[in-house]
Amino acid sequence: MSPKIAPSILAADFAHLASEVAAVNEHADLLHVDIMDGHFVPNLSLGIPIVRALRRHSELPFDCHLMTTNPAAYLPELADAGATIVTMHIEAVPDPTAAATMSRDLDLGFGLVINPGTPFGAVRPFVELCDLVVVMSVEPGHGGQAFIDEVLPEVQAARNFIDSEGLTADIEIDGGITPETAPRARSAGADVFVAGTSVFAAEDRGAAIVQLRNAIT
Repeated sequence: MSPKIAPSILAADFAHLASEVAAVNEHADLLHVDIMDGHFVPNLSLGIPIVRALRRHSELPFDCHLMTTNPAAYLPELADAGATIVTMHIEAVPDPTAAATMSRDLDLGFGLVINPGTPFGAVRPFVELCDLVVVMSVEPGHGGQAFIDEVLPEVQAARNFIDSEGLTADIEIDGGITPETAPRARSAGADVFVAGTSVFAAEDRGAAIVQLRNAIT
């Protein structure tokens, strides 16, 4: 499939979120929204009111990444606020079957995330429940970190399994994505590229997305 770019608004200027989203609307495939609870990761970030507010400014699918200890508790409000797909960490929900069912009942897409130190095998039994398998290429909870190349074998393992089983889940890579690192993740099998600093720190957000897309197509 053609690669998809998902700018992460964690790296945007929070004082001007509407205009930041407007700057990427025409160039991005999804909008990545990090939701942190201060427990699963040490930071707090965007919440459901922000999802609801931003929905008025974008028709992009909202890829909501739940870095929380009880992600299923957020699903009804996220669905009502305009989320499109929710992803949650296997480290927080070792058996995500009920959460996946709840997501489907709310017409939300569903995905699972693994941290850099977690092997793909942790999510393998549940991939058939997923629209998205996310491999973190930085430690969760902080923006602007350097890409961790050691996760690429897990991307490859996910790619091999999904293809061999005839499954349809996309593979997302999240963290440290730049025109230099994205091709390595693409070669390993990633389909969806979450880019924060490399997009929102650029003077021209749209041009930064185009540059990233050109690097992986």
